[in-house]
Amino acid sequence: MNSHGGGCFTLLFLFCISVTSMALETNPFTPKAALARYWNKEIRSGGLPTSQFLLSKASPMTAVQSATFAKLAAQNALSTQLPAFCSAAGLLCFPDLSPSLEKHDKDSNFAVYSDKNFTNYATGSAGGLDSFKNYSDGENLPVDSFRRYSRDAAGHNDRFANYAPGTNVADQSFNTYGAGATGGEGKFTGYNEQINVPNLKFTSYADEGNGRSHDFTSYNKDSNSGNQGFTSYGKNANGAPNEFAGYGENANVIGSGFTNYGETGNGANDTFTSYGFNGNVPQNNFRSYGDGGNGGVDGFASYRDQSNVGDDSFQSYAKNSNAAKVNFGNYGKSFNEGTDKFSGYGQGGVGSKIGFKGYGVNNTFKDYTKSPGAVTFAGYTNRSSSSSSAEMKVSGSLVNRWVEPGKFFREAELKKGNAMPMPDIRDRMPKRSFLPRTIISKLPFATSHIGELKRIFHADDNSTMEALIANSLSECERAPSPGETKRCVGSAEDMIDFATSVLGRRVELRTTANVEGAKRKILIGAVKRINGGEVTKSVSCHQSLYPYLLYYCHSVPKVRVYEADILDPSSKARINHGVAICHVDTSSWSPTHGAFMALGSGPGRIERETMVLLDDDEGLETLDCADETRDECMKDAKIYYPSRCLELQASPSQKATCDYHILSTFFYKKLQQELSRKGSGKESLFVKFRRWWKGVNLFEKAYILIPIHEDLHWSLVIICFPEKDNKSGPMLLHLDSLKLHYSRVVLEDITRID
Repeated sequence: MNSHGGGCFTLLFLFCISVTSMALETNPFTPKAALARYWNKEIRSGGLPTSQFLLSKASPMTAVQSATFAKLAAQNALSTQLPAFCSAAGLLCFPDLSPSLEKHDKDSNFAVYSDKNFTNYATGSAGGLDSFKNYSDGENLPVDSFRRYSRDAAGHNDRFANYAPGTNVADQSFNTYGAGATGGEGKFTGYNEQINVPNLKFTSYADEGNGRSHDFTSYNKDSNSGNQGFTSYGKNANGAPNEFAGYGENANVIGSGFTNYGETGNGANDTFTSYGFNGNVPQNNFRSYGDGGNGGVDGFASYRDQSNVGDDSFQSYAKNSNAAKVNFGNYGKSFNEGTDKFSGYGQGGVGSKIGFKGYGVNNTFKDYTKSPGAVTFAGYTNRSSSSSSAEMKVSGSLVNRWVEPGKFFREAELKKGNAMPMPDIRDRMPKRSFLPRTIISKLPFATSHIGELKRIFHADDNSTMEALIANSLSECERAPSPGETKRCVGSAEDMIDFATSVLGRRVELRTTANVEGAKRKILIGAVKRINGGEVTKSVSCHQSLYPYLLYYCHSVPKVRVYEADILDPSSKARINHGVAICHVDTSSWSPTHGAFMALGSGPGRIERETMVLLDDDEGLETLDCADETRDECMKDAKIYYPSRCLELQASPSQKATCDYHILSTFFYKKLQQELSRKGSGKESLFVKFRRWWKGVNLFEKAYILIPIHEDLHWSLVIICFPEKDNKSGPMLLHLDSLKLHYSRVVLEDITRID
């Protein structure tokens, strides 16, 4: 860490829930009773009761239900009873929507409405207006389908205002919406704002439409982790203006795909204003966009401006088009560079004009049209521009939008009496339960079997269910980071097995007690250092979004674990008890990790950028090992830095200060090695180590200084000898500004050679 911030990043566990006591099932054959027996058999808890947290996640099925569905799973027939299985097992499942032949030929106004399948709605309508306001407001798992909506209509208007705000895991699809329609307008205002894990699909939207406009304003604003897809949108349309304003603003990890958008259209006019503004890692993919179009005009203004990283890909954009005009103004001016790829852009076009003005850095142009005057670059930012770098520096307010305050903090902040923000640790995932091992052992869990998984859980192509299954499998199959041991577990028994394989059978499951204090200032109370604050082994488990409860469990090297009381800052009353884990080694983390955004620095640098001895040594030269490995740094002569600094600070005019001897930095490490051997007594230790003070009478010195270096942190032991007429004996002091070294152990080691 840096010189004043502790040795690592710390974060609160995010799977924290309220833990309540519960009685064990009276039926010994239920999944919950079986889990309790398994815990007692595998865990040596020293008399601690079965973890109530884990029991609360067990399958709620009865013994009969568990046996019935296990038999169906063995027969590969679970999909035939999916609704009953999902209900009994507490799973995440979407309803099966069946097409409706019902027709609607009158104007409609939908207010405070939810979960509806619109098929053949307003087909062939002439004029009129349909309005959707406060539709699916705040719902969990809403599924809405618009198929053949406003097809072949003339002058018909659609309004979607405040549609599905604040929803969780939404699945909404627009298929052949407005296809072949003439005139009229489709307007989306405040659509899917503040939504979690959206999956929105526009397929054959406004295909072959004539003069029908579509307007997306404040679309998907402040949303989290999902995808929108536009396929064959406006294809073969004539004079159809489309406007995206405030699309995906302040969104987190949102992906948008435009495939065959405006293909072979005539006189298309598409405008993207403040698209992806202030977003975190936005992903936008334009494939075959505007291909074969005639006289189209596309404008990108403030596109992905002030975003963090993110990637855009334009493949075969405006290819073979006629008289296309495309303007990119203030495009991709991110504070933290993303990647923009243009492949086959404008190729084969006739009379096309493409302009880039005020464009960001880190861009790739491949197979680009080379027609004279077809492409112009003005105000293109290059990496060496100091003004551009200053312009793109991130502000604290922007970081707070991407990384919630309090989610990451330095180890030094975790001390009694410190006030700090607490992030929102409320569980936003849909409620699910583990599956019994008798069932989960019969289900496939691999990308190679995704077809079978889609069949079991009734996941249509390009549906939300398909996406969440694929994403979870991809994360679980990802190669572990250096030093990481990982496993995805879908049963509580599997979680126990993984934890004991890493930690042994004497383990304790820890979670934050409840969600009190979330999203406000809290005060840190008493802090408990697990394993005395030393680096220890731990297993952390984080929820993944999957039909049944799935945890990504992993163990990483070099962590410290803490428990802390959380107090109300006004009354000082205890409101919660939290668990935090401190990552000492961040060398394998991504440069865009939220911890680096919130706290600064980068992978592998934050632990060893500056190493100092005391709190008040700001005037001293720091030990910079940012470009060296830890082992190389430890072998370097710079390891003697603390001794040299102390010598320089000593004043020769003060006898009491100068009457000292400083032992080498390696002394304590060698002492620890010797103490670990059997039969090391005081006399033998004194004899073995006296070469460290050869030629010096230690007992005539006023002070003996022993620098301690462990886990990339310095502390200092001072042995103070009293005057000769003072019979009190020597006094030992351990100066550790961050309290990272265990003083009792350090001082006991030192006294072994007195």
